[in-house]
Amino acid sequence: MNERVQRWLISAADLQDRLADPDLRIFDCTTRLEPDPQSTYRVVPCRDEYEAAHVPGAAFIDIQQDLCRPHPTLRFTFPDADAFARGAGALGIGDGSRVVLYSRHHPMWATRVWWMLRAFGFDNAAVLDGGIDKWEAEGRPIEQGANSYPPATFTPAPRPELVYDREQVLAALADKGSVVVNALSREQHEGGGTHYGRPGRIAGSANAPAREMVRPDRTFRPLSELRQLLDEAGADESKRVVTYCGGGIAATTPAFVMALMGQDEVSLYDNSLSEWCVHPELPMESDRS
Repeated sequence: MNERVQRWLISAADLQDRLADPDLRIFDCTTRLEPDPQSTYRVVPCRDEYEAAHVPGAAFIDIQQDLCRPHPTLRFTFPDADAFARGAGALGIGDGSRVVLYSRHHPMWATRVWWMLRAFGFDNAAVLDGGIDKWEAEGRPIEQGANSYPPATFTPAPRPELVYDREQVLAALADKGSVVVNALSREQHEGGGTHYGRPGRIAGSANAPAREMVRPDRTFRPLSELRQLLDEAGADESKRVVTYCGGGIAATTPAFVMALMGQDEVSLYDNSLSEWCVHPELPMESDRS
């Protein structure tokens, strides 16, 4: 196991052994996206599910409310450094914290918060492998109710290269040393299923679905298999990789995986197709009529 995996991906057994650590900050990050005919989907923070069952001591992060910049049409926009520092500090994440993030059903909500922390210079966070699903399946202790941590001081050290805007994505499409990778399903990539205003994918992009990166027990597939999946999409270590999805959530899963592998030339397209699709001059393509 490489050093990055040991630091950034934690097993249920290891977390249970460390629950008494006074610097530990555990967060359930789960959000649900419910179909909505007017806006593609509706954002529902899963606070009720968290209060019904969570890892002992864990608090809850409402990603949209606690850590994202309000926007009239976009849901998960990165805030500026000062706003993120206030949000993280209010949650109890400080410069000396050890943070563990998890979500239910898929790790993408946890990897989103992990990527946000990393983008603002915080590297002492890990994702719980298998999330709350594996924790419960193994019969580990569960707590009910709600917890919170005392406010802390979070000092941001922004890494702007980890988050791209649409102009940077356009430039990456024209750059032979870059590859743009869609983390949505293969069906969506081809032009079927749920879309965000225009079906299909950013023209010229490849596909490495986030949902294919985990096993049925919600743990990540072996790094060798993940490497093959990414290489098949052209996201090898020789390239600058830009990941995207519908709103900048699922795209953090392949970005997180590449970070585990030591692949650092990776950026997230903030707002992703939720922004791209509303600009008709930005190129899309589909395999379906």
